[in-house]
Amino acid sequence: MSIALRAPMTLAAFLDWESRQPVRYEFDGFHPVAMTGGSAAHAGIQRNLILALGTRLRGGPCQVFGSDLKIRAADAIRYPDAFVVCAPVPPDATVVTAPTVVFEVISPSTSGTDRIVKNREYRDTPSIQRYVILEQASIAATVHTRSGGAWAVDFLVGAEAELAMPEIGIAVPLAELYDGVTVAEAG
Repeated sequence: MSIALRAPMTLAAFLDWESRQPVRYEFDGFHPVAMTGGSAAHAGIQRNLILALGTRLRGGPCQVFGSDLKIRAADAIRYPDAFVVCAPVPPDATVVTAPTVVFEVISPSTSGTDRIVKNREYRDTPSIQRYVILEQASIAATVHTRSGGAWAVDFLVGAEAELAMPEIGIAVPLAELYDGVTVAEAG
């Protein structure tokens, strides 16, 4: 039996190829990965996240972007649910290379990729100081924070928890991120 193996795609080839596609793809460092749609809970959390960050960051050096703009993380291309960048971003940019904080809203189908694969990519990206994984089924977050050369992990659970982000000078109550979204109470 013979199996035909495709050669890995280069980052430059992926960016050129993706620019001509009618739908979005991420790049795992080797091949394109099709993006799929999310649930109402996912969209609600993402909406609340962008509103909360945008309001707090207005007038400062940092700005928030949603999943319409991609980032380079290590050798991959990702469309996080939201990210904050504190460096200038040209108006015609399609890829941001220096995000400071990255957010993913996970679902059962993305949990492994977000917790393991993207976590590794984000850790390997020097500009990223914090990676926040927001649960979709409960009010909870897993927060990975760069501390020198190491990473610390914290778990925030429940509506009374607050997500502090000193690297961008703001804090957001978790309850605000889940406003209007039906989830189970974490516990």
